[in-house]
This record gives sequence, structure tokens and C-alpha cells, in this order.
Amino acid sequence: MVSPFLKAGFAALLMIAVPSTGLATSKPPYTIAPDLFDMTRPGHLGLELAPGTETFTIFAPDETSDKFHNGVVLIPFKGRLYAQWQASACDEDSADTWVAYSHSDDGARWSPPATLAPRGSRPGEMRSNGGWWTDGKVLIAFTNVWPTGFQSGDGGHAEYQVSSDGTHWSPPSRVMGRDGQPVEGIIEQDPHALPDGRIITAFHRRPGLIATPFYTDHPLGIAGWVAGQMENLPQDAKAEKNVSRELEPSLFLRPDGCAVMVFRDQASSFKQLAAESCDRGESWTRPVLTEMPDSRSKQSAGNLPDGTAYLVNAPSQDRVRMPLAVTLSPDGRHFTKAYRLRGVDDLQPLRFAGQYKRPGYHYPKSTLWQGYLYVGYTTNKEDVQVTRIPLSSLQ
Repeated sequence: MVSPFLKAGFAALLMIAVPSTGLATSKPPYTIAPDLFDMTRPGHLGLELAPGTETFTIFAPDETSDKFHNGVVLIPFKGRLYAQWQASACDEDSADTWVAYSHSDDGARWSPPATLAPRGSRPGEMRSNGGWWTDGKVLIAFTNVWPTGFQSGDGGHAEYQVSSDGTHWSPPSRVMGRDGQPVEGIIEQDPHALPDGRIITAFHRRPGLIATPFYTDHPLGIAGWVAGQMENLPQDAKAEKNVSRELEPSLFLRPDGCAVMVFRDQASSFKQLAAESCDRGESWTRPVLTEMPDSRSKQSAGNLPDGTAYLVNAPSQDRVRMPLAVTLSPDGRHFTKAYRLRGVDDLQPLRFAGQYKRPGYHYPKSTLWQGYLYVGYTTNKEDVQVTRIPLSSLQ
């Protein structure tokens, strides 16, 4: 649901037809208040919990189960909250990766994991989760397919399945572009709707992973996708081949109707990159470095019902992904308040070894449901968890 605050701003934008230049700019789309994070206090950065913050476990592995989990994505559908993530025996992005999902009627108690997409059926193929979308009538589950595996560097494409009840699913089909051809790229797990219904997300295009904003006017987000115009930043000589500096974006809206896309920075600045579009996602300013600290990880962004913009990430100045925090801005231009979701003091130990597993709170994604901001993530790339905050504590 989009707030009246944002609807009014977007309508005003359309009436005056403000263009987006698509040109390079040196001015970040947003700033943060000085001393918002106390970097002398690693693990929690001096941040307090918002009143009413609660954490629940969706799934915790044991000796008999798969022990690697990551990429939790949440969505409400027909009175339930759904969580989707990728799982494997012990290592990240291995060939045995499959897509799991669970549901909850209250956000606290969750069903046992079920299979949404099995592991790849062809030699070398890998499948990972691609997130959700819904029009309220059907639920769309996206799966990312890596035909030659993640480590090959070739990239992949997205497929979707449709369900009217959250239990029974159609066979997978390719996500299609407006040109009638399949989109050649991995879909980011974080689509957002503009007040007029247009959907914006990003695909990481092939060959490799080149982050590119895309938009569609298809209400289910399964077809009609068009690449927005955006100039990616140059990579240095040490960067991975065919991987853009910008990765794994999310976005929020400003009251003037412009969309702001925030990116992970693969150049290890440990700050967020950001670009903006004021023409419904058709063109974007060149990404610029912001002052928002970031652990070089996937993050989440959005708007509360009153229009407040929020950023969920691990705002550290190194690769330690903690604390997990939510940072707020009343106007989407200046972020002035932050709360801790999880920190070092309540971090459970990592129990099982695995490639790329390490302590911290990984790859958060968020949604609004029944008066709460819900944030899904994995702890230590092991335990599938969700933290919720009453909206009354944030607005």
C-alpha cells in the first residue's frame, strides 16, 4: 500500500513533468546526520532498540538438515506472511542450492520449510531465490537460474511460478521483456511499486552481473520489463570480470515522486551508492557515493505508511555485518534517526562450518504487515530469522 503522502507527491510530479537527466551528478541523493552512528562502539554503534522490537526464528538447522541459509525475502499474501530463502548442505552458492519457503499467520510461529524450487536438474546448474510479488489475488515466486553455476561468472536468468493459495504452484516460466524476449539477467529480490502501479526493480544482466534498473507496467511483474537508462560506474583493474561496481539494490520514494535506488558498493568503500529517477524509472542519474555506512552487503529500503523513508542494513565500516539497523528520514533526503534491530550482544554462535559462512546478520529484506515493519535475514548464514518493530515506534 502506498501512502497518500507519496501519492500526492507523485501526482504533482506528473503534472509538472520533471525530467530525469540520466547524467552524472556529484551530489548524493541523501545525507545522514553527523554522529548518527558511534563507530567507536563496534557491534552496536551506540544504537538502541525501538520500543516493542521482537525477533523470531523461522528455521534453525540441526545435524540432520541443510546448514547453509541466506537471502530471506518476506511478503504478505491473503492474511499470511511468507518467507523465501535459499538453502544448501553447507556451502554458499553450491550446486545443491534449492529454494525454501515458509508461512506464518502471526509473524511469530512459522510452518516447516517447504520446497519452492528444487536444486538444478542439469549438470552444473544452480538455482537461487529471486523474491516475491503479488497483486493480492495471486502470489508470484521468482527463482534465479544459473545455467553454468554461480562461480562460472556467466550469470543467469529469472523464472516465475504462480499460486492462488500459497501452496500449489504453476510450472516455472521465463520472465519476459516488453520486446517479447526473455530477460537475460538475474532479478533482484526487491521490487517496489510506484503509486500509479508501475513496478521498479533491477536485473543483473548477462554476461556476468551488471546491475541495471528495470521497470514494467505489468501488474504481476512477470512480463513487459524494460531496462532503464543508467551509466554504471567504472570498475578498477582488481574488480571481478563482468561484475558492476553497483550490486543488489533496493529503493525508496521521496515525496516529490522521485525514486532513489541504493546499491551495495563492490569497490569496498563500505558506504552505499545511490542513484535517482524522476521519470518513473526510465532514466537514472549516475550512481554516486553517499555517507551511509554499509558492510558491503545486500540491504533493504522502502517507505513507512506516512511516507518516512527507511534503510535497513549493517552500517559498519568494514565487512562485519552487524549491527543490523533501520535508519529513518522524514523527507528521503536527510536521515536523522537509527535503531538497532540486532547487535553483537544477542548474536548466537555459528554452529556449523561452511564456505563463506561467518558471524553476522546477512542479506536483510523488509516488508510492512499488520502494523509492523518486518525484516527477514539470516544470522551467521545459518538461522533463518525475522525481527519486527511496531510502526508506532518508528513514525
